Amino acid sequence: MSTESTDKHRATAAALLPLVGGPDNIRSVAHCMTRLRIGLCDRSLVDDAALRAVPGVLGVVEDEATYQVVLGPGTVARVTPEFEALVEEGRTRVAGPLTAGGLAERGAALKEARKARNATPFKLFLRRIANVFVPLIPALIGCGVIAGLNGLLTNLGWAPAVVPALAAIASGFMSLIAVFVGFNTAKEFGGTPVLGGAVAAVIVFPGVAKIDAFGEHLSPGQGGVLGALAAALLAVRVERWCRRRVPGTLDVLVTPTLTVLVTGLVTLYGLMFLAGEAATAIGAFANWLLAAGGALAGLVLGGLFLPLVMLGLHQALIPIHTTLIEQSGYTVLLPILAMAGAGQVGAALAVYCRLPRNGSVRSTIKSALPAGFLGVGEPLIYGVSLPLGRPFVTACVGGAAGGAFVGLCNQLGVAFGSKAIGPSGWALFPLLDGTSGMGVTVAVYAGGLLVGYLAGFAATYFFGFTRLLRTSLNRGDEEPEAGTDGEGGGPAAADSTALAR
Repeated sequence: MSTESTDKHRATAAALLPLVGGPDNIRSVAHCMTRLRIGLCDRSLVDDAALRAVPGVLGVVEDEATYQVVLGPGTVARVTPEFEALVEEGRTRVAGPLTAGGLAERGAALKEARKARNATPFKLFLRRIANVFVPLIPALIGCGVIAGLNGLLTNLGWAPAVVPALAAIASGFMSLIAVFVGFNTAKEFGGTPVLGGAVAAVIVFPGVAKIDAFGEHLSPGQGGVLGALAAALLAVRVERWCRRRVPGTLDVLVTPTLTVLVTGLVTLYGLMFLAGEAATAIGAFANWLLAAGGALAGLVLGGLFLPLVMLGLHQALIPIHTTLIEQSGYTVLLPILAMAGAGQVGAALAVYCRLPRNGSVRSTIKSALPAGFLGVGEPLIYGVSLPLGRPFVTACVGGAAGGAFVGLCNQLGVAFGSKAIGPSGWALFPLLDGTSGMGVTVAVYAGGLLVGYLAGFAATYFFGFTRLLRTSLNRGDEEPEAGTDGEGGGPAAADSTALAR
């Protein structure tokens, strides 16, 4: 495209902007085949007559969502990016350089918007399912660490008298986790918690080994946490049905009896078998996915985890993690998903290096990085990468690279996972377990983190900023951080000048 043509389209955009109320009146900008579609904050600031008189404007149209300026095919696709650039430039001139406070405000707004978008019935249901399992995480972590210590003592041949005690402490909770899931499920969904625990206890009772359900021989623990979840949900429904129909004088006797009896029979003669099949399928699929998909599976899982968190869909993984831990002692998915946090850390480090003259944002990154290394990514997500836009995407690239590395190693035979859910990053090291020995397992996980850090850093450093955003953030209008040069042409000033070009 010629310079003359570009200037013409920029002139059209410059003529349109003040007539629609200026940069601060623009909520959104998009275009279709022929129309520039503008989301307005205040419709009264628009000068319709003057807009129609702008050369190149073929008309204006207004619908419920946007104000539309008709520019014609081809022209609209060239005017729109110029219009967007002018809007961003206008906001930058008014607001000055973007600081940590500005990023925090953007992050808070994005977080609230995400909460509003995630308030769908399906996502709210997933959140309630997550609420069942989240209270169990401290016990899973504690027992997982003790199990790791027990394994270490066993392999070294140390303290043989203590090893059985540690094994009992580590395994006791897991042997009864179904009861806790049933209790929490009934509590979360409005039933009597102890009744939910009672029907879930049927699943782990050793006596079920004597029961044949339609030709299928039951075994204690069959169905696990999925069966307990289903049984407790059914118990809540049965209890509510009884509460509505049983006379008050008989309620204290009849309702709990019917709830436990009906739900217990359905659990024994249906739910245990179905949930057991589902749990087996989940375990087989997870193992097959990494054994066959390897690097590709790891790339997809590691790269998409942060968007899943943003959409609220990551909560669906909690029962899956718990099922895998119950089956094999660890979840193979969590170390791969943890690579998303590594990509986030790498992206934050790149932002830090790219902004030598923005002490405010750099201070935010320094304060949030320790938590990021330990797997707590929210301060970096909502304080840095998500408000900036592109660094969030490049952080996902880092997560994908780290996930691909771990997935490839799994495909090559180094299968491992986490014995608990909740921790991530460096905090996951004490919870690792696998088939290839602790040394190899730790080395592979550390290698995945390193790959995630480096890929997230490189992707963000080279592709994480538009020219306009770099210029805005590195203006030098605020005091540089201690240790960087000022305006006097030192290394920091030279770097800032290079970034602005």
